[in-house]
Amino acid sequence: MGGLVRTLAMIALMAGLAIGALVWRDHRPDPGPSIAEARSTFPNRLKAKGLAMGQPVFIRIFKQEAELELWMKAKSGWTLFQTYGICRYSGKLGPKLVTGDKQAPEGFYQVGLGQLNPASRWHVSFNLGFPNQFDRAHGRSGSFLMVHGGCSSAGCYAMTNAGVDDIYRLVEAGLQNGQRAVDVHAFPFRMTEKAMASHAPSQWLSFWRDLKPAYDRFETRREVPGIAVIGGKYRLAGN
Repeated sequence: MGGLVRTLAMIALMAGLAIGALVWRDHRPDPGPSIAEARSTFPNRLKAKGLAMGQPVFIRIFKQEAELELWMKAKSGWTLFQTYGICRYSGKLGPKLVTGDKQAPEGFYQVGLGQLNPASRWHVSFNLGFPNQFDRAHGRSGSFLMVHGGCSSAGCYAMTNAGVDDIYRLVEAGLQNGQRAVDVHAFPFRMTEKAMASHAPSQWLSFWRDLKPAYDRFETRREVPGIAVIGGKYRLAGN
């Protein structure tokens, strides 16, 4: 009987480890305000940053930190409007490879008006546009990879409903005001030299090195670079 108990305990432990390997980050920030409360403070939050509805939008996602940054372009340049906690994403650090792997994508994506879904089951949502040119060049598959509310993920970036309400409204307003597409840069982590060194053993290091120049360009110059795919690799356009 003792041997059976130990065996069952080991099976339970291994199952727990398997689940832990699948879900890299289940980050549940403080629920924060309701949608109604967020909407009521929205105009003043914009005004406090000197921003206005309809200005161009840029989004950066950081998996390990479970954060989404929303930047807006004022006359003085790109200004951080707000950093939102990602409620949940599934998978581990690294790109999405195939349908069903439950990985949230990493890379450079663009969102147009046709990718907005105001009638989403998760309050509102927008499609990141996976697979992009890079993903297709590597034979990667998947669809309907979204940023949405609801705090439940099978490969998407799930925000709180109040958070995604802010984000969606600003993305929609920018696009309706003439922005051709909203760039979304999805990184595994904040790509400092120290962070890169700490992840050096990863099988994805080469891929992440191709993401880093875009991260560095925005960090140092506050420029959202154009991205090209050349020889199956991401490159800054014009480089």
